[in-house]
Amino acid sequence: MDFSYSQEQRDLRDVAARMFAQRFTDEHRKAFARSGEPFDARLWSACADAGLLGAAIGTDRGGSGLGLTEVCLMLEEQGRTLAALPLCETLLLGALPLERFGGPAQHPRLRQVLAGTLLLTAALEEPAALDPARPGTRAEVAGEGYRLSGIKTCVPYGAQAGYLLVSAQLAGVARVFVVARDAPGVEVRAQRGTAGTPLALLRLDAVAVGAQDLLGAAAADEVLPWMLDRARVGHCALQLGVAAEALRRAAAYTAERRQFGRPLGSFQAVQHRLADCYIDVEALRSAYLRAVWALDNAVPARAEVLAAQWWAAQCGHRVTHAVQHVHGGLGADLEYPVHAFFLRAKELELSLGGASPTLAAIGRELQAGLVAPFT
Repeated sequence: MDFSYSQEQRDLRDVAARMFAQRFTDEHRKAFARSGEPFDARLWSACADAGLLGAAIGTDRGGSGLGLTEVCLMLEEQGRTLAALPLCETLLLGALPLERFGGPAQHPRLRQVLAGTLLLTAALEEPAALDPARPGTRAEVAGEGYRLSGIKTCVPYGAQAGYLLVSAQLAGVARVFVVARDAPGVEVRAQRGTAGTPLALLRLDAVAVGAQDLLGAAAADEVLPWMLDRARVGHCALQLGVAAEALRRAAAYTAERRQFGRPLGSFQAVQHRLADCYIDVEALRSAYLRAVWALDNAVPARAEVLAAQWWAAQCGHRVTHAVQHVHGGLGADLEYPVHAFFLRAKELELSLGGASPTLAAIGRELQAGLVAPFT
């Protein structure tokens, strides 16, 4: 199990890190928040020009033909800067599944993603279903295609994406369909995440899709678990970037801030609190890297993915709370940068289930004998 990165991977990470750090500074983030825009369109175009959007797209369609590890490296850097971009949604939840399970009808959409002219997302969560692996949305055969009916909630960039990958039950089996946002019967209502991320409530009223819009064909029952695994590690990558940067800022602040005639960081209680944060960050890093490595090497990884998601929820919660506390009153200032990290960590903590639902999912997997006990 080799967690070291290749030179190509390091180069990709460095390009993303420089671009996000230079173009989405704290000052830019504040101005962007006041703009009311759903994402930074200029930065998105720059990502397309730099070839970052091609990481999840095959070379035969003009992409770089990389994979999950490379996309996650970019997501880590996005988390460090809180860059307002639909990277996880368009690449991990959209382009990767279309690349692997989509037929020729989906290929033009991948070229649009590569050019930066099309956003993709996935509608996986529902108001009445805690487990996204068990959707309540229904699909039924209608002629040579299908009709979908149901409600999805907290769909990231649901009002901005041109196409949505929608999970639904077809004859008792969870499947994934590609649905155009402007298709007849689709109603989209704007929602807002804890950190201001644009979300959407999606109502599907007998929405017609073609046979080519069912992803996976003969292996269609594999698509949703495959997508959920990658969505979860993508959120882990973002959370790792958020937590690591929040901790770095706390360390810098407590080293400079003086209280009672000495640096705040010289007090043992502060040192212990931030040391615990460091342990949380490194535990998340270890669990997440193990899951990414397994997925990229076609090793069964359901337990590893769920363990990483649990660490992402716990780490994000504990670290950003501690960072706020050691900043004192500044930590609660809505205009101060660390508050934005707290909000983003909370948003990621609860996406696709928080810590408790994740533990319950691990328990179900163990009870069913689908994963081996952790060793």
